[in-house]
Amino acid sequence: MLLMIRPAAFTMNTQTVVNNYFQSLQGDQPSSIQLKALEEFDAMVAKLRAANVEVIVVQDEAEPHTPDSIFPNNWVSFHDNGYVLYPMFAPNRRLERVLDIWSSLPPMKCLFDMSGEEQHNRFLEGTGSLVLDRYHSIAYAALSARTDRKLVEDWCERMNYTSVMFESFQSVGEKRLPIYHTNVMMCMGNQFVIICLDSIPNEQEKQMLLDSFVQTQKEVITISQDQLNHFAGNMLQVFDINEKPHLNMSEQAYNSLKTEQVKSLEKYNPILPISIPTIEALGGGSTRCMMAEIYLINK
Repeated sequence: MLLMIRPAAFTMNTQTVVNNYFQSLQGDQPSSIQLKALEEFDAMVAKLRAANVEVIVVQDEAEPHTPDSIFPNNWVSFHDNGYVLYPMFAPNRRLERVLDIWSSLPPMKCLFDMSGEEQHNRFLEGTGSLVLDRYHSIAYAALSARTDRKLVEDWCERMNYTSVMFESFQSVGEKRLPIYHTNVMMCMGNQFVIICLDSIPNEQEKQMLLDSFVQTQKEVITISQDQLNHFAGNMLQVFDINEKPHLNMSEQAYNSLKTEQVKSLEKYNPILPISIPTIEALGGGSTRCMMAEIYLINK
């Protein structure tokens, strides 16, 4: 089951562009941008539902204005026994927690609320910051301004997870700067992991990751920095009503893949590529960011 938020006024968020280097300006008028975003969003929902993936859609509201509401996985994550709320880097993203999603969801309890850490300028942006191997209870985290080491440790202690933390970088002009979210350079499947190892300069950290993948019996499918820039790390393995896996990604990400990479991924799940160029360009996130997975024992 997936939660997706249908945007009310999607646009580029100027409060996140300071460290989300995937965002880029477009010359369209706001009304045109919103229309394109809605078309892309609705087409994605339709394609998921056509694959028998259960999707709960909640309509965002015009006020307060939340340009990134289309990315709910950053402020909430769902688990077998409830949900967790997260501290957000951008002040206008904190307003996303005001939206009533709960009346559309099965009853569940709040396991804990970390949003108070915003007062101390410490942030952990949900499953953007944490790429979870739920079966083995491992949380992978690339440290950045939006992924605080201490909060990763606190989250893992509360959730009984093991943390694997490292640093990951991308080229921005002549500089190498931290990647803002782990889930743009890494995707975790049940039997595989997609990762841009070239973004990790520390060889010990790189080996630590590879050792963890060996221990958890994951096939490692590496992507290049150029593929990362086309959102090939920002994918999500989703499950239909019969628990059959599918791999959701954008058309941009799919088109960046090599034939052998596609074949490796299709061993484990059919691929669902979806065209969302407006959302990717202005939002700086791709399909994975648009879906919050709902895991409930009694769903």
